[in-house]
Amino acid sequence: MTIRLSFSSSSKVWEDISWIYGIEEAGFQGWEIVADGSYRLDSPEQVRRIDQAIASTHLAITVHAPYADLNLATLNYPIWRESVRQVCTCIEQASAWTDRVTIHPGYLSPVGKIMPQRAWQQQKDALREIGKVAADRGVLACLENMIGVKEFLCRDPGELFGMTEGLEGIGVTIDIGHAHTVGLVREYLPCLGKASHMHIHDNCGQHDEHLAIGEGTIDWTLVGPAIASRYSGVLVVEGRSLQEGKKSLRIVEGWLA
Repeated sequence: MTIRLSFSSSSKVWEDISWIYGIEEAGFQGWEIVADGSYRLDSPEQVRRIDQAIASTHLAITVHAPYADLNLATLNYPIWRESVRQVCTCIEQASAWTDRVTIHPGYLSPVGKIMPQRAWQQQKDALREIGKVAADRGVLACLENMIGVKEFLCRDPGELFGMTEGLEGIGVTIDIGHAHTVGLVREYLPCLGKASHMHIHDNCGQHDEHLAIGEGTIDWTLVGPAIASRYSGVLVVEGRSLQEGKKSLRIVEGWLA
């Protein structure tokens, strides 16, 4: 199986873009753009700056769509409409660079908790619309499993794959760090062969800390071989810094050797 290793850092979204030149130097093959802060793709000026930077490297690109204050499962229609618009705009621009864009599911608002089935339907309707835009652009919009916050949709494999099954242009991003915060790492491992994209990072099981691999409590002696044998595609190391990314990279390369 072929795995390509990329790096991403949500902590860098307000930093000058010169930091990305260290990604290639660190040994990664790609960069996953977190399309927020100074890297939002609805700003032509920012898109030009990112495009110029990419062109001066050999990095393959994937993109993580914006998610701050968006909710694809909200029952408030204007907010739902804007959430869908921002994700679709990101996908349209990202298609110039990549065929993989990760998106977050929505969450249950106080009103959504009263009518969870309607919130689920809102999420489904959002994915149908997003998926059509993605398919038209040759992209898979990959829905990501969420962290251990009970209001989030798609924390367990059944709900994640149930939400996305049969939808045009929609795939799945499996995030091992997120799975650990809900105690479901083992449950996600049999699903790795069905993943369209993957994120890895460590934590201590309570919070989405984005630690270097080996610095939390995930059992990587179990996870590493499962990834190496079952997954094929882009594997994104998410980290708080490139220094931590290098630590993770050395461990991942050991799995793949």
